[in-house]
Order: sequence, then C-alpha cells, then structure tokens
Amino acid sequence: MLKDQMSLDKIKQLGIQALLKELGPVGMVRFLQQFNTGYGDYSVERHNWLKDCTVESLVEDIKKMRAES
Repeated sequence: MLKDQMSLDKIKQLGIQALLKELGPVGMVRFLQQFNTGYGDYSVERHNWLKDCTVESLVEDIKKMRAES
C-alpha cells in the first residue's frame, strides 16, 4: 500500500507499531505522553494566578532578590 494512500487510522497503527518496536512499551508511552493536550482553560487560570501581579510588584520582587544575593 502506498503511504500517501493510507488512511489516518492505518498511519496511526503503523506509527504505534514502529514506536513500540524501537522504544519498547515504556518508551512508547513516555514518548506519547509528550503530546497530551491537557485540560482546563489556561487563559482563565493564568488570569487568576496573575490578578494581583503588577509591574511595580515585579520590580519590588526583583529588588528584594538582588539584595538577598
């Protein structure tokens, strides 16, 4: 079968087989975990993390860290 005529499912199947052959089961899983899409809404979470952060507070933190080192 020509590679440009394969279905996406067939390409996925052959890719998994190649990863398993070359990396073994643990290596295959570790490789695939790198492409996890995650969950949640990063924009909302980031806004919550940084809601009290200002340029002035960052400058103060930098000054404190420089003074301590």
